[in-house]
Amino acid sequence: MEIYVVLKVIWAVLLGVLLSGLAVMVGMDMGVGSLLRFVGKTDGERRTALNIIGPHWDGNQVWFILGGGAIFAAFPTLYATSFSVFYVVMILLLFSMIMRPVAFEYRSKVDTGKWRATWDWAFLISGAVPMIVYGAAFGNVIQGVGFHYGWDGQYYQDESFIWYLLNPFAILCGLVSLSLSIQQGGTMLMIRGEEPIYGRARKAAIGAGIVGTVLFIIGGFWVAHIAGYAFTSPVDPGAPATPLTGPTVALVVGAWMHNYAAYPILWALPVLGVVGMLGAALLNSVRKPAVAWWFGALGWIGAIFTTGASMFPFLMPSTTNPSQSLTVWNAAGSQYNLGWMLFFALVFTPAIICYTSWCFYVMRGKVKVEHVVHDEHSY
Repeated sequence: MEIYVVLKVIWAVLLGVLLSGLAVMVGMDMGVGSLLRFVGKTDGERRTALNIIGPHWDGNQVWFILGGGAIFAAFPTLYATSFSVFYVVMILLLFSMIMRPVAFEYRSKVDTGKWRATWDWAFLISGAVPMIVYGAAFGNVIQGVGFHYGWDGQYYQDESFIWYLLNPFAILCGLVSLSLSIQQGGTMLMIRGEEPIYGRARKAAIGAGIVGTVLFIIGGFWVAHIAGYAFTSPVDPGAPATPLTGPTVALVVGAWMHNYAAYPILWALPVLGVVGMLGAALLNSVRKPAVAWWFGALGWIGAIFTTGASMFPFLMPSTTNPSQSLTVWNAAGSQYNLGWMLFFALVFTPAIICYTSWCFYVMRGKVKVEHVVHDEHSY
């Protein structure tokens, strides 16, 4: 197999790794934001919840950069087309996330109930909306997206952004994402919080894990009965990286299950997702949040890699012209580009993981309400 094809496959796997890192780390912070008004009944309790993730939330945003950068560098055609197709959705995501750092910095600057309650709602919106959009994006690409290219390579959008947000399957995927985010955020509040935050977060994390598992399984049955995409002519993985020429593609009901039939080992991925989600819920129920956090991470990894395994090699299928669907083969950058990017990814991704781990180790321990309310430097 030629090196160019190998690099394409490696970057498809790395993209899944980076998207999983984004989901686990950023999703944890978003989950705390979504839970803030429910786990904290007093101002001191809410400030405590914020200070639990306060030292880490901005550092965790690096996973957004890694995920977006990986798409930009490794699959430039996918980056350009997806950011165009989902432009309005991206703007919604951007504005919801802009509220987040502002809320962190300004919430405690004015000591009035209405002021702080307003920013508490901002935390909820900026926590829940991005995770719903994140999951809905996966739901959209699984179903296919309305776009095509002209003879000159110009992109044309053929579907309203409203449908991207509001179609039933995308909503289901968005709720799975939100559930896993709340599970991860609730687990972190258990690890570093005390009663009564601990007990409220425990109930939320257990419930979210169960809901996420049920919705994930429903989504699996749904995918098995919707039209997926399949090649109907020979495929050349080393073909030129352009969607204008290539093999023909057809919509086939159940096509997203073909890879599982061809490679039964792939069933380990959805099993990993279910075990991770349910395992985290069970461990939280017996008050083992430190282990539950890792099971929750496995739940995210299983869910994201299940999607990737189902669709491979498709990245963003086109409902308008299936033969112009973006795949690992036709949307990748050059061999030179992929090779150098792989080198930097192998250097900096472990460095980021090590640094993040060190930060969590240094800032371990319980965050107490009485310490937060008397510390002028706390959030």
